[in-house]
Amino acid sequence: MLTTARRTIRPTTVEFEICGDFDLTRCAAFPADRSPAGRAAEDDPGTLRLAFPLDGTGEHVGALVRQRAHDVVSVEVTATREAVPAVAEQVRRMLSLDVDGTGFADAVAADPVMRTLRERHPGLRPVLFHSPYEAACWAVICARLRVAQAALLKQRLAARLGCAVAVGGRTVASFPSPEQLCALDEQPGLSAQKRQRLVAIAGAAREGLLDAWSLRAMPVEDALERVRGLAGVGPFSAELIVVRGVGHPDVFPRHELRLHTVMAAVYGTGVVEELEDIAQRWQPFRSWGAFLLRSVGTSAITWSRHGGEER
Repeated sequence: MLTTARRTIRPTTVEFEICGDFDLTRCAAFPADRSPAGRAAEDDPGTLRLAFPLDGTGEHVGALVRQRAHDVVSVEVTATREAVPAVAEQVRRMLSLDVDGTGFADAVAADPVMRTLRERHPGLRPVLFHSPYEAACWAVICARLRVAQAALLKQRLAARLGCAVAVGGRTVASFPSPEQLCALDEQPGLSAQKRQRLVAIAGAAREGLLDAWSLRAMPVEDALERVRGLAGVGPFSAELIVVRGVGHPDVFPRHELRLHTVMAAVYGTGVVEELEDIAQRWQPFRSWGAFLLRSVGTSAITWSRHGGEER
């Protein structure tokens, strides 16, 4: 059963400047797990409510994110005082605000498809999982399931083993911390193999093997190699963890078929090596370019089929 923090914590507001374009309302429409959790409330545009176990400690924390101006984001943090700076930094990473985005426009300027998509969707940056730990758990949960099914199962795990956090006057469920997930026994809809893999990932997180900052500091191939060593993590899942969990900004996902399908429709080739060559144009923002194509791929295909004409 979902537990609630017993003590009342007064929220602390932290503000940070944005380098480059950013639109919180656009970004809130594309949560990493495609589930309703964390979406901006329909009656409160420009606001994002988050609850998650803090990377490294597992403390359940909350964040109410608002964009007061085009270049400023405020985060109302619900956490113990000593955890506030870490929570703010985790939110910055999750919204890709820890990356200077001023060069993105120049990076895609030579690619007419990407240039047009960026102009049509200004301020859309990659939205990450709360942590590499949650990204790894999602990779296990969603294997051989539809995204909607996996999202519901993830929500049920949060309700059963996680914690309820008050965020901006509402209660938001936080996914189980690694310590809590290690106690996972049976769960409806979750196979014994997936349960074992989730427990193993929780153990790896407790050992520091999924620390976001250390993975981010590694060369991409080293980070991929580390996470591929986790139970149930193959090439596709490893890229998911490193790109959407860690937040490496310059990775082309070689194993993401959905992205390749969109790119094949737009660029006229489905050969992975050729797609990788195309993505070289977007350096050092290949992850950002992939996110943009994946997220608004329908409009990219429509634009391409119209011969690049504005409609």
